Amino acid sequence: MSSPGSDRLTRARAEMERGGIDVLLVGPSADLRYLTGYDAPQLERLTMLVLPASAEAVLVVPSLERARALDHGAAGLARVVTWDETDDPFERVRAAAGEPGRVAVGERMWALFVLALQERFPRAAFVGSDAVMRALRMRKDEGELDALRRAATAADRVASALAGERVAGKTERELARWISEALVTQGCEHAAFAIVASGPNAASPHHEPGDRVIEPGDALVCDFGGTVEGYSSDITRTFVVGEPPDGFHDAYAVLAKAQDAAVAAVVPGVPAESVDAAARSVIADAGFGDAFIHRTGHGIGLEVHEDPYIVAGNAEPLAPGMTFSVEPGIYFSGRFGMRIEDIVAVTEDGVERLNTAPRNPVLLS
Repeated sequence: MSSPGSDRLTRARAEMERGGIDVLLVGPSADLRYLTGYDAPQLERLTMLVLPASAEAVLVVPSLERARALDHGAAGLARVVTWDETDDPFERVRAAAGEPGRVAVGERMWALFVLALQERFPRAAFVGSDAVMRALRMRKDEGELDALRRAATAADRVASALAGERVAGKTERELARWISEALVTQGCEHAAFAIVASGPNAASPHHEPGDRVIEPGDALVCDFGGTVEGYSSDITRTFVVGEPPDGFHDAYAVLAKAQDAAVAAVVPGVPAESVDAAARSVIADAGFGDAFIHRTGHGIGLEVHEDPYIVAGNAEPLAPGMTFSVEPGIYFSGRFGMRIEDIVAVTEDGVERLNTAPRNPVLLS
């Protein structure tokens, strides 16, 4: 994917105008990377993009980070202003921002920085940057979709390779390490996360891999992802080691039907919550409603979790370019759990599955 162009700043300013926002202040975050291409480190030293509604964009950076900012191409979109260790960086921000009446600040900005900004702009009203950035980032352009497809393909390859691994006798932690290394081997810049949950641990959706040894008779939930050009993958596959536990296949058939129903419900114009309802109704009708304990999905892009969220109460219409997970799960506390997760993209007339790895519960040795 090519680096961001000035069109993103132009579109950000259009959102600012709609919201009556005089200046957007963004620190190290996915928002900063989206707007400038600069993947800035989160430091106690201030880095901040100052985007006024009608003046030049300025990127305030510590002097020791100047070369890095320039290497990331930020200078082509904003004037880079540096500050030294004994300077007050917030004065650099104030000078670039002028006297704004309404300020949008980054959603990931440290409270310490926000408090300092409020001191510099005592007459300004502060709002979150979602007022500007949410609409921009939620619908991906073709370059972003290409990066997401490549990240998904890398994850698919790891899932397929995992189906041929001998896992019995390994610890969850060992298998998680194998998955992380495989993600990089298959083309990811780095592994973002790897959940490996075996046996009763599989009933905990966000279980942290530990020293439990994977045994015959275990259900095994593997949820993992890595990044390509900053864009994330996120896939979950459920396996069985040897003979499955009692009731596994019946529940898994329901889960697979629920996931297929949810993917089929993805159509431009329908509310996000209808996708959640499509999965939830299948699981509830089978008598497992209380065992589905989380939302059906989350948006994905430069962050693993971002808008739109696929959950009851979100009536926002789906639109082409939106990308999100579809990941219903069924969990039986103390026994086992299961989840199937794919990333999908809303198209002009329906849906594209970015993940294509087999979804059947492969038997592992």
